[in-house]
Amino acid sequence: MSILHTVNKSPFERDSLDSCLRFASPGSTVLLIEDGVYAVLKGTSAEGRIATALDKLNVCVLAPDLVARGFSEERMIEGVKAVDYSGFVDLAAENDKVQAWL
Repeated sequence: MSILHTVNKSPFERDSLDSCLRFASPGSTVLLIEDGVYAVLKGTSAEGRIATALDKLNVCVLAPDLVARGFSEERMIEGVKAVDYSGFVDLAAENDKVQAWL
């Protein structure tokens, strides 16, 4: 069973990302949205966690949320995939379940 995990909280304010990464099964997709997008920025304390997660998970970021916070895709950790709103819908449709980590 495939699961799309969404994380919308900053990794610098909540532990939602850490909980998600701990429980996500290999091959699952993690989509960072809203303030969760801060986790994919190079040079932050979350970079190591995301880089390690990329070994077993598909990590995506909602590009409009990244841009809304003043960042470009060039600031993203290598291996993270940017998706638009239709990509978000595609991810939700491709997976059996969606788990939101609040």
